Parts: sequence; C-alpha cells; structure tokens
Amino acid sequence: MIAHKFIKEKMKEFQVRNYLNEILKNVGYSHVEIQKVPLGTRIVIYAAKPGLIVGRKGANINEIVETLKNKFNIENPQLEVKEVEVQELDPQIMAERVANQLYRFGVSRFKAIGHKNIERIMKAGAIGAEIKIAGKVPGKRANYWRFFAGYLPKCGQIAQTQVLKGFKAILLPPGIVGVTVKILPPNVEMPDDIKLKVEEKKVEVQVESGELTKEEKEEMEKEEERLKQEELEGKTNGNNKDERAQKNE
Repeated sequence: MIAHKFIKEKMKEFQVRNYLNEILKNVGYSHVEIQKVPLGTRIVIYAAKPGLIVGRKGANINEIVETLKNKFNIENPQLEVKEVEVQELDPQIMAERVANQLYRFGVSRFKAIGHKNIERIMKAGAIGAEIKIAGKVPGKRANYWRFFAGYLPKCGQIAQTQVLKGFKAILLPPGIVGVTVKILPPNVEMPDDIKLKVEEKKVEVQVESGELTKEEKEEMEKEEERLKQEELEGKTNGNNKDERAQKNE
C-alpha cells in the first residue's frame, strides 16, 4: 500500500510538472520545486520574468491554483514565484532564449546566435557549456550544429548528476528546430581538480641569556692577550723596516 501511494504521488507530481511546462513555455519558465508541508503542498516556480507568470493582479496565479485544486486534486497548494538570480547559468532559460532568437532573426544567423550565447554563459562563470541546434539548419536536410566552450564532461557521475540540461523545440518555416543547452555550473568540485597547500615552517631561534662561567672568562682574557701581542709584534716589525730603509738611504 505504501509503494502504491508513493507511486501515485510521483505520478501526480510528474503531471503537474508537464502542466506547468505547457502553460509557461513562453514566459521564461525554468523549473519548479514541489514540497510537502504540514499545511498542504508548496510549489515554487523559478522563472526569468516572474511578472509574466503572476499576471495582472495575480490573475495567472489564481488560475493555476484553481487548476491544481480541481484537476490534480492537490489540497491547499501554496504557489510561489521566484526569479532566477543568474539567468545565463540556467540551461532551460538559455535554450528558450536561443529558440526565440532563431524565431526572431531566422535560421540564417544561427552561428552568430550560438557563439554569442555560449560566450554569455562562459562570462557568467560556467566551467563548461554546450549549445546544440538540431533541425533543417541551414540546409534542406536535418543536421545539428554544436557550439561549446570550457570543460564539459560527457560521461561519469559529474556528467549525470552535476551537468544541467535544458531543451526547447520551436516551429520555424524550415521545420521543427530543437535547442539543447548543457551547462556545468561554477560551484561543482571536479574530482581531478588538485590543489596544493604549502605550509610555511617557522624557525624559532632561542637565545639563552646569563652570566659567563669562569672558564669562558679565562678564554676571553687569553684571546684578548693574544690579540694585543699580535698588535705589538706588528708595530715592532714596522719600525724595523723603517730603520732599515733609512740606513740604506
């Protein structure tokens, strides 16, 4: 019974996501978070332009809430709309942006659109990004064009769990064109990213202070006497040399 209940809730959540994807497909919709709370179900919608989703005096929000209650039997849905902070790092928003630019400027400028948007993603701080435009672009046969920059893994755990993906399909005069965007955000820690920590070792020199011992004093006195003797001998040798030089003259 618990398994059937769990599957039923997941199916309802899947239907809600599809419904929101359909009605919010052209207003900068990114993704949705659905959470169970004690007072009902909390639904957070992330979008590039929250004002378009809310509508005038909250008309769109009220309509969505009524649909969630009547069609999907969600008790007390608490709807909230949040703006995406960095839109260039959201793959769904970027896929919709590329598709809208293709619709506006035509498929003949698809290269400029791809390079410009991949540059914007990388300037936002992404580790790597890829934009793939598939369809009859620009010829009569279906093909795909790939624009990429940075480092973007294609396999492994990072590619499956950390790489964000977005897709948008749009109908153009040549036919349906699909735009796929993949982004590796800057907060991902790569397993092959090695950082070396250099620790500075401090050398402490300890100076012991105190009075000299008797033996040390005797050694110092002997050293002073030896230095004085060498000075006297040096002076005597110098005087002898001067006397000899005078006699020779």
